[in-house]
Amino acid sequence: MAGTGLPSLGRVKLADLVPSDGLPSDSYKISVSILSQSLAQFSAVIVQFPATDGALLRSGLESARLYFHQRETYPPSDIIHHTSESHDWCKTSGYYANPPLWQETYDYRPGLTSSELNNSIELPPAGLSDIFSLFGKAARDILDAISFHLNLRSSPFVEILDNAPLRNQEISSSVLSVCCHGRPSFQGPQQHHNIPATQEDGQLLMYPDNDHQVDKSLISLVKSDRAGLHVRDFQGRWILVDGDLGPQEAIVFPGLALYQATAGYVNPALHRTEINMEANMYGRCSLGFKLLPKSMTSLDCSEMRAAGYGVEAQFQLPVPVDDFMQRSHPTDHLFNRPAFQCFNFQPTHD
Repeated sequence: MAGTGLPSLGRVKLADLVPSDGLPSDSYKISVSILSQSLAQFSAVIVQFPATDGALLRSGLESARLYFHQRETYPPSDIIHHTSESHDWCKTSGYYANPPLWQETYDYRPGLTSSELNNSIELPPAGLSDIFSLFGKAARDILDAISFHLNLRSSPFVEILDNAPLRNQEISSSVLSVCCHGRPSFQGPQQHHNIPATQEDGQLLMYPDNDHQVDKSLISLVKSDRAGLHVRDFQGRWILVDGDLGPQEAIVFPGLALYQATAGYVNPALHRTEINMEANMYGRCSLGFKLLPKSMTSLDCSEMRAAGYGVEAQFQLPVPVDDFMQRSHPTDHLFNRPAFQCFNFQPTHD
């Protein structure tokens, strides 16, 4: 498998990625190998949750659809453009809208409620606390699996992550974003010609994120109610990664913070979301979780040095997380590398 790569996007069971004491099981080693190869080839992987968790994800998406459908209008104060370069990157909470991208979002951040920000009471989509906990645990297990593949010590990034659970008065750096793209009643007077569009199979597809996006997370998880998430693989092709997801499956991809913390050995994913203007009557809803480093820490490559990796000059100095989150990061140079360079695969005997 290491010689030829994966024929398509990798699929792994979350239960097989849960670390345990003692020697790694065969299922763990095989799952880590598939996970790592899929991230190297396609910048993403499909993770399968237990069936009971699939019910929670389905109900979360149904609640999201109902939440956005009931918002016929939005106050001007909610039309804001949160960006990861904002100094409030770890304080977003509640509803906001971004008309140029035809996107509405409800951010759930434990320890911070929307009423604390705008002095109003708003009923959020249901089940956010449980979904946040589910995705947060999964993201940490996946991060540990990547660390195992890189031959790092166990839980090497625990010092830059939130306490689990949070202590009193703490606010989560990580965030669960409930999103809706292209809801017709939200679009209103928006000018369609400002958004690039393509004609595929007789359907009009529009890409408001045409210039691509890169999360600044360590790990991101996305579960949507319909296909539309494209990720660029290491051959430069845009791959539809959520076209055949099962009810308990989600897409996982790495972000810029993990790229920085691993001295560039794990490349972040370029992604964009399509809007099908003819088959998207109620919009496209998704649950997106970002495992983010806490603000009062720094990203350094000490773990990579300790494991014997060479660290290039650009990664030598620690980077304060607040500075990292508030500045822009050119990404074009990240994706001019040959496939598999970000992971040094060893032949597997499993």
